Amino acid sequence: MKTSIALIGFMGTGKTAVGKILAQKLDKNFIELDGMIEKKAGKSIPEIFQQYGEIAFRELEIEVTREVADREKVVIACGGGLVLNKINIDRLRKECIIVYLAASPGVILKRISGDTDERPLLAVSDRARQIKELLRFRQPFYERAADIKINTSRLSIDTVVEKIIGRLKDDAGYD
Repeated sequence: MKTSIALIGFMGTGKTAVGKILAQKLDKNFIELDGMIEKKAGKSIPEIFQQYGEIAFRELEIEVTREVADREKVVIACGGGLVLNKINIDRLRKECIIVYLAASPGVILKRISGDTDERPLLAVSDRARQIKELLRFRQPFYERAADIKINTSRLSIDTVVEKIIGRLKDDAGYD
């Protein structure tokens, strides 16, 4: 039986906030992949994008995903674009139940409105349009990868956590 959970979804859907509380409630360790990437690179994600580009970032993402994918009893908050490389999902699927956190473009824009420097893919003049375009492209990847899907748009963090735990019990026989 799978003992770990991987949270996927677009930026601003609550992966990190939900992941920390979910890990606490389920007595699991919490791992944030973006944080691991920054530690490994010795640079922030915007610096990685600026100095080396998105391809180099994605290569680091594949590397850290490989490092954590087979760990037991962890909750992993994945970066928003992790699903773009099928190898990441294939690796995570071996030990993780994959939970897709979704949200509407308007909610995402509102949630990340203060993150001006931290979102390299949103360093554009029309952030709302960019979010919609990225979401439209990525949604099939999220849908295909997910074992469980939860729309976080109108839910508190605690409610999302409770819904995930409920679905784990119902769908996966989780204790």
